[in-house]
Amino acid sequence: RARTMTIAKLHEDEVDIDAGLVRRLLADQHPRWADLPVRPVDDQGTVNAVFRLGDAHSVRLPRSAAGVASLERERRWAPVLAAAVPVPLPEPVADGRPALGYPFPWTICRWLDGTPPVGPVDDDRLARDLAGLVRALRSIDAAGAPSSRRGAVALAGRDDVTTTAIGSLADAVDRGPVLAAWRDALDAPAWDGTPRWTHGDLLPPNLLVVDGRLAGVLDLGGIGVGDPACDLLPAWSALTGPARSTFRHALGVDDGTWRRGRGWALSIAALIEPYYRHTHPAFAAMAVRTLAQVVADRGGSDGPR
Repeated sequence: RARTMTIAKLHEDEVDIDAGLVRRLLADQHPRWADLPVRPVDDQGTVNAVFRLGDAHSVRLPRSAAGVASLERERRWAPVLAAAVPVPLPEPVADGRPALGYPFPWTICRWLDGTPPVGPVDDDRLARDLAGLVRALRSIDAAGAPSSRRGAVALAGRDDVTTTAIGSLADAVDRGPVLAAWRDALDAPAWDGTPRWTHGDLLPPNLLVVDGRLAGVLDLGGIGVGDPACDLLPAWSALTGPARSTFRHALGVDDGTWRRGRGWALSIAALIEPYYRHTHPAFAAMAVRTLAQVVADRGGSDGPR
């Protein structure tokens, strides 16, 4: 875990956030925790700045106004999902309000141990754990649930932004095969099934692993109901080789759903790389690795169709 006290900005509209601000907010609103150590974590989120509070809690503060809706969704629905999934989620234990110059609500959650996988990795244990998480999400009663931030939108609705992003990818990426894979995803049968709960953002930074096993899942700001294909993201972002097949077979994924899932992984990675290339190089590098896995899974470099 990092020992630096400041949070580097990733977006143009971010507010200033540092450990001193967190301590002042705690003293103002939650004095029982005000004397505990506060330090930023290494693996910062792109929506929230995250600090460890003592040993048992974390503090999460939206970086900008765009993150407030995600925080409120997490507050409302995390306890519902946490009771039904096989791994811990960052359940809120206390709310914070705007104060002392910080303009947004914030939250205190219980701390989850683990580190994001460095991958994609070929590990059947992780593949089975991820499939178990997705199965559990799909089994939760969807009555009254919000629409997914991603899975409720058809891939075709992302065509323009994804095609533009592909054109902006780093020179190290062969754009032809990526564009061909995107067109293949657009040609997949549209989803017409029953709405299911989805996480919507099962990328490696949101997965916690201990000894090769899934130990927790972070960032519930995009949870909601929609096309379950969007929760196939880890097949290409976190897994490779036989482990990807293990994940697919454990979920019984048909070809159309698999192609849509591959399209979601491609689209998200294509948007991440140019946006975070300079501000968050590790995140951009993860996106490049994901695109390579997408192209390999589709069957190689056959260029655009």
